[in-house]
Amino acid sequence: MAAMENKMNMRNIYFQVKNWFRHMTFWKSIFLILMIAGLYSTVVRFAFGLGAATNLSDKFPWGLWIGFDVLCGVGLAAGGFVVAASVYVFHLDAYKALIRPAVLTAFLGYVLVVFALLFDLGRPWNIWHPLVMWNPHSVMFEVAWCVMLYTTVLALEFSPIVFERFELEKAEKMVHSVIVPLVILGVMLSTLHQSSLGSLYLITPEKTYPLWYSGNLPFLFFLTAVAVGPAMVTIESFLSSRAFHREIELSILSRLGKVSAVALAVYLVLKIEDMINYNLAPYLFTFNLEGILYWTEIVAGVVLPMVLLIIPQVRASKRGLFCSAILIVTGFVLNRMDVSITALERHYAVNYFPSWMEISITMMIVAAGFGVFALAAKNLAVFPKEERAHAENYEVVIVDSESSLEALKHLPETVQVETRVRTKD
Repeated sequence: MAAMENKMNMRNIYFQVKNWFRHMTFWKSIFLILMIAGLYSTVVRFAFGLGAATNLSDKFPWGLWIGFDVLCGVGLAAGGFVVAASVYVFHLDAYKALIRPAVLTAFLGYVLVVFALLFDLGRPWNIWHPLVMWNPHSVMFEVAWCVMLYTTVLALEFSPIVFERFELEKAEKMVHSVIVPLVILGVMLSTLHQSSLGSLYLITPEKTYPLWYSGNLPFLFFLTAVAVGPAMVTIESFLSSRAFHREIELSILSRLGKVSAVALAVYLVLKIEDMINYNLAPYLFTFNLEGILYWTEIVAGVVLPMVLLIIPQVRASKRGLFCSAILIVTGFVLNRMDVSITALERHYAVNYFPSWMEISITMMIVAAGFGVFALAAKNLAVFPKEERAHAENYEVVIVDSESSLEALKHLPETVQVETRVRTKD
């Protein structure tokens, strides 16, 4: 009976994919275009090398794929460890409704970061080398191990949702019995590599533009991750509420907004300290490209959302929380791109701008993340059951046999279907 139900579940997914193509929409068309363009660029990159697909060079080897796909990707997935620590370590049960989507977002984020790294490596088939070729004095070695281990931890944290879907109760109980040590390990690993990404740039004081160099870079990278994690959870909750017709967890997200506000406040204090200690006044008021980007990052990405989130009326508003989260994410992305690209361009006398193939591959990876999240949300219990039960156009169809699934092919795409097998006494 279990085998038949699993087979029926797979067929249900097949019907959903078939209906997806049958009912093409604007956003589905955009998704297909991004995937096709990205796949073409993927073929060019791996068939003809980095030189044929990118604007990178030996002089400037790190570009969009490191600055955005890796540095931003790791930080934007920080919501997983923030929410998991809140629930399992600090016993803040109010955040339980956010734990599953937050962990799913983090898990997909880290998997896509590893996938994106394959494009940037000159010899991607050697990505496994850190497993056996140890260099404990290298920051990159520590980051590689932490990312590998934390991705594994996230997979284990997410696995109960999959076990629950396929009724593997023993496996689900086994993971639940060790979930607290897993979360604590995940928090430790995430803290280490979030800060270590900033440590990568400590060795380039003479190459980095003064506005972005600081001995506090590890702390600054960690604080921005803590600030952007809740912001990403807010954005994910807002978008999923619209896509899957579920209520947004406004009271919970309002509390998360306070976390972002505090992290941004501490971050701003450290930035002001750097301005004083490194005598940055001449650079702050030199309105070249670097100066404009720096002020945009500080004002729009730090000060403005921090002030907004301090206001109770803003935190009580869906639109206010969403706009504040967008500002935080924008400032975060600007900061990581500035540190990894803008801050180094002047020293190397280059004007790097990614090729259309670099951009298309990045967009393909982002689109794939959205697509997999949507597929998981429709077929796994990512959101609380009571929310799924009240979702618009959600139906539970009881079938007596495998042949009954044929009738489901004629249901409209807007109806979300969950199949269950009626067992005989």
